[in-house]
Amino acid sequence: MAALSSSSLYHKFHSSTLAYYSNSNYESSSCFTAKAIGYSSRRNGSSICKGLRIQNAATKSAKSPAEEEWKIKRQVLLEKRVRSVDVKEALRLQKENNFVILDVRPEAEFKQTHPPGAINVQIYRLIKEWTAWDIARRAAFAFFGIFSGTEENPEFIQSVESKIDKSAKIIVACSAGGTMKPSQNLPEGQQSRSLIAAYLLVLNGYTNVYHLEGGLYNWFKEGLPAESDE
Repeated sequence: MAALSSSSLYHKFHSSTLAYYSNSNYESSSCFTAKAIGYSSRRNGSSICKGLRIQNAATKSAKSPAEEEWKIKRQVLLEKRVRSVDVKEALRLQKENNFVILDVRPEAEFKQTHPPGAINVQIYRLIKEWTAWDIARRAAFAFFGIFSGTEENPEFIQSVESKIDKSAKIIVACSAGGTMKPSQNLPEGQQSRSLIAAYLLVLNGYTNVYHLEGGLYNWFKEGLPAESDE
């Protein structure tokens, strides 16, 4: 593994973070697809609906836990006492208290750069199947110029359980981090991949789950230790 300088790393990661916002289904691919398929425009006074034929041809499976409303997820996280920590506190907990950093970004992003000792299990993956519903989602992403749409990783919990014991102390991290803290503009905070992952973990019996506030963007911006698998 190669260590990376903080300056080159920050600029490199900053670019990938911008790409994340434009190419990722930040909350869940199904929500993004619903918006894309439901897109409509008006031309010459008449309504033209885009993608309706695709929508009618595909049937979506039942809603998964990851697709639950953010308001409900946030309430569960608060009830389970999932605490957010900033990047410097996360580094201290990793070094002094044997906390595990669980990086839920896509594998390619993890290999590019990550905190030393972090474990990667991606919560979203590239769409793999070719059912009618998957074809519809691909078409919806393509409508917005996104040709590598993602979907929830159905093996996320199984993969985490194979790598991390349920009694372990875990800090869940993604690119942007999100927040559970209310603000004037975001009265219920902001959902993120790491908060969705934390929600799934507490639903499946993990009892010492923390969340990285500010995400790995802030970790690298602060010049904290990082390494690459490339």
